[in-house]
Amino acid sequence: MRFDIYLLYLLLRLAGRLPLRALHGLGALSGRLAAWRRGRMAHTVAVNLAIARPGLDEAARVGLRQAALAEAGKSGAEIVKIWGSGAEQALALVREVRGGELFDAALAAGKGVIVAAPHLGCWELLNYWLCSRTPMAILYRPPHVAALEPLLRKVRGALAPEQVRAEGAGVRTLYKRLAAGGTVGILPDQKPREGEGQLAPFFGRDALTMVLLPRLAARTGATVLFAFAERLPKGAGYRIHFLPAPDGLDDPDLAVACAALNRGVEACIGRAFAQYQWQYRRWSAHNLPNPYAKSG
Repeated sequence: MRFDIYLLYLLLRLAGRLPLRALHGLGALSGRLAAWRRGRMAHTVAVNLAIARPGLDEAARVGLRQAALAEAGKSGAEIVKIWGSGAEQALALVREVRGGELFDAALAAGKGVIVAAPHLGCWELLNYWLCSRTPMAILYRPPHVAALEPLLRKVRGALAPEQVRAEGAGVRTLYKRLAAGGTVGILPDQKPREGEGQLAPFFGRDALTMVLLPRLAARTGATVLFAFAERLPKGAGYRIHFLPAPDGLDDPDLAVACAALNRGVEACIGRAFAQYQWQYRRWSAHNLPNPYAKSG
């Protein structure tokens, strides 16, 4: 490991001693500053919330935008705790699991399990929790800074999932793991590359949607569950949720399947709305009108 990356690891370990409540407070402050600055992130959040909650009046929309930006700040700050304190201490922050019986039953069925984990709450903690119960592979794209990969492996420690790159060989690995009754994790709201997805409604507006997860479900017969780790108020910890997949997710018609996939993401968001990654430009695609373009 490079010296600068190792130094970053040591800083994470040191900062991981800070109370979660303090880190969330700092993160919320950074989110409020982003709202005050009205930069790119605040603009993207405002556009996304206008699409997802079109019926809100201006005061409610401003309040929701501020809450979403505060949660975005918490999401960044809490990584210090999740990565810096170590997996076992991080797992001690899980206060409750709702729907855990769905996950237990899916594992017991032996048909393979696909965990669809949206960009909602603390997905790194969810990874720890899942890996503490079963070996798991996750589909991912390498970080832009290649030197960070060793850091990610080190901070995740013994509870690190098998990281499978989002390319041909990696996809084949996912099929093999599911065929053997294993578990894989996928971000269902990860925007695919142009030409690789399917347009499907997401909060009533077409969004480019991944086809891999529906294809995996249809070809393997694996059980699909949606899951996320909800951030509790005042740094109290986290609540993990499991939800069943909507009907139609494994439909051979990709338009039907991807619409069901997005409904599953929406159901998760509905339980912790402000904690979704609203700064993500989910509705951008080259063949769609760009809602993020500023006029004037």
